[in-house]
Amino acid sequence: MEEILELLRQNARLSVSDIASMTKKTEAEVAQIIKKLEDDGVILKYAAIVNPEKSGETRDKVFAEIQIQVTPEREHGFDALADRIYRFPQVKSLYLMSGGYDFKVIVEGDSLQDVAFFVSSKLATLNGVRSTKTSFILKKYKENDIVYVEDERDRREAQA
Repeated sequence: MEEILELLRQNARLSVSDIASMTKKTEAEVAQIIKKLEDDGVILKYAAIVNPEKSGETRDKVFAEIQIQVTPEREHGFDALADRIYRFPQVKSLYLMSGGYDFKVIVEGDSLQDVAFFVSSKLATLNGVRSTKTSFILKKYKENDIVYVEDERDRREAQA
């Protein structure tokens, strides 16, 4: 099962036939394992990873990281507040963190003002939110093991 998961992590477009050949299992076994992984919620989604700079998607979008300090709710801890935060369509990622703040949120907006308005009118006003700190993302170099920039160095240069 782990071997099939790793193959799909590397390339979700692999066919059942290809995976069967690579794992020395039958196509029926592979199909059954994949179906079980999907049914059990281990595999949540298959998606294409698109370079937003090459597709033109980033031209009109602004991304920001918001660090949020909160007061956890009695009996629900951080989960109830996290539930309210991740339901906003602007929220693309939400993480519970250790260290100087509690949540790291990645949001998307149409402009700097759009993100600022979302933070000040939606996030900062939630019960339990003590403070927010917003940093705007200027350029994405690598995310989830995907490198978004092309290496344009002269290969004859000395490697550091």
